[in-house]
Amino acid sequence: MSEERYQSFQAFWPFYLNEHSKPSTRWMHFVGTTIAVSLAAYSVGTLQPWLIPAALVPGYGFAWVSHFFIEKNRPATFKYPLWSLIGDFKMWGLMLTGRLGPEVKAHVRVTA
Repeated sequence: MSEERYQSFQAFWPFYLNEHSKPSTRWMHFVGTTIAVSLAAYSVGTLQPWLIPAALVPGYGFAWVSHFFIEKNRPATFKYPLWSLIGDFKMWGLMLTGRLGPEVKAHVRVTA
């Protein structure tokens, strides 16, 4: 039996948040994404394009460590690479502006 795939980012977003249910996972993503964005911006600003691929290391490294050791789940990026990237930047932006709390409250299932 094949698993149903998400047909829109709007439908994917609650799934994404539930895959990041623990605050420490969300913070690991935030740190990794911040380093990655900073490194990419530095690369562009200093005309050193070879650093852009290096930005992937902290971006994915922090995220994957948090999934394997904190959430104990498989990163959504393995199955939904583009939507996971969009979700990461959405979550990062909401955390940066202090607006993630209502999204988590609305979508994350509380487990015992």
